[in-house]
Amino acid sequence: MTKIKVGGVPEHFNLPWHRCIENNKFTEAGIDLEWREVPEGTGAMCNLLREEEIDVAVILTEGITRDIINGNQSKIIQNYIGSPLIWGIHVDGRSSFKNINDLKGSKAAISREGSGSHLMAYVNAENVGWDTDSLKFEIVHNLDGAIEALRQDGAQYFMWEHFTTKPLVDNNTFRLIADCPTPWPCFVIAASQKAIDEKPDELLQMLDVLNTETSDFKIQKNIDVELAKRYGQKLEDIRKWLDLTHWSQQQIANQDLIEVQDYLKRLKLISEKVDCKELIHNFRAK
Repeated sequence: MTKIKVGGVPEHFNLPWHRCIENNKFTEAGIDLEWREVPEGTGAMCNLLREEEIDVAVILTEGITRDIINGNQSKIIQNYIGSPLIWGIHVDGRSSFKNINDLKGSKAAISREGSGSHLMAYVNAENVGWDTDSLKFEIVHNLDGAIEALRQDGAQYFMWEHFTTKPLVDNNTFRLIADCPTPWPCFVIAASQKAIDEKPDELLQMLDVLNTETSDFKIQKNIDVELAKRYGQKLEDIRKWLDLTHWSQQQIANQDLIEVQDYLKRLKLISEKVDCKELIHNFRAK
């Protein structure tokens, strides 16, 4: 049995991983897969990959792309979610803010530098015509930190996945101001270079097991009911989310990585673009 340590956010996107673990699919393939919940998100997982505390991360495309360019010795080994992530832009439920323009010049709560909540604040600012150089941030680490920061007015808005935060909108902890979809497929699977060098066959086997699960995930009986129950969601919201979400079993397209890099460069979040070959590793490449 080969141990592979995988990090991911505790969100509904990752149920296929948990089903494979619980149904011993990885074990049957000779893999001792150890799942690590990382509620702090992409910035934290980039650090865990750098420090070799995990072998693999299920991570936001823009975040890992930026970190690889900035020196993270990891590579994207496969696309995971082929559809965009819908980022909700949230304010405190008692806030006087009513629309996106009210937030101009205010401070964004972010989980940490390099996180999706950080990078997407720039994408949103560009979309609505704000000066991206004037953006202000408050590091809050996780969703609980964001709730507290918005309540105490330490920050005024917080961007997080629309459906993950929907229960907090429903109970008036947050108010949803607008949505901001990523312009690219949202989650990829990345592995440290050390894991790629030392466990290539096992990583490929891991992907094969996962891809078998995700290929028919959406049509499995009562999967919507299971998702709603496990993640505390309304069934109607889960069904909307499933309609919007597509799991991929392929490597991410070069064109998507070019678009991500174009955004990051234009927003001054990377100093240079790189050849897509420097960002990905294809196990099946001849």
